[in-house]
Amino acid sequence: MKDKVLILNQDFSAIAVCSVHKAFLLVYLDKAEMVTKSEEQLRTITKVYPVPSVIRLQRYVHVPYYGIALSRHNIMRRDNYTCQYCGTVKNLTLDHLLPRSRGGGSNWLNLVTACSRCNTRKGDRTPEEAGLKLLRKPIKPSLQYFLKMHLNLYNQDWGTYLGVKE
Repeated sequence: MKDKVLILNQDFSAIAVCSVHKAFLLVYLDKAEMVTKSEEQLRTITKVYPVPSVIRLQRYVHVPYYGIALSRHNIMRRDNYTCQYCGTVKNLTLDHLLPRSRGGGSNWLNLVTACSRCNTRKGDRTPEEAGLKLLRKPIKPSLQYFLKMHLNLYNQDWGTYLGVKE
């Protein structure tokens, strides 16, 4: 089973995503309760168990927030694997809005996904100087942002707990 399960803290805030097997184990050991179950079932020789879709931990877990790691994969994921100048999905690279040679750092608000053509066209200039316009202004994402953005890849039952309107 490759399905994922949303883990909620005791206060119903989303804290993580895990495998069905780990979620089932947490429920079976009474460390979590099943909030929503999927239509699938886990079968053993003697019993049939429902497969969890959303579970809630029995005790509150303090999770220190370090934010989403700044990585090439996460930048492209935030930008939906699309060039932020022309909208293409081929030959993608990362681009510094304010070039590093001019003091621009590598951070969430200065990095965007760009195709190699647009990145070369921009060169060592800002987008305004190169005559390029951003499709979407870069933001620093949160866990909820990533989960909401990719909700269609996961289970629709998660929407209630991530603040997504049906």
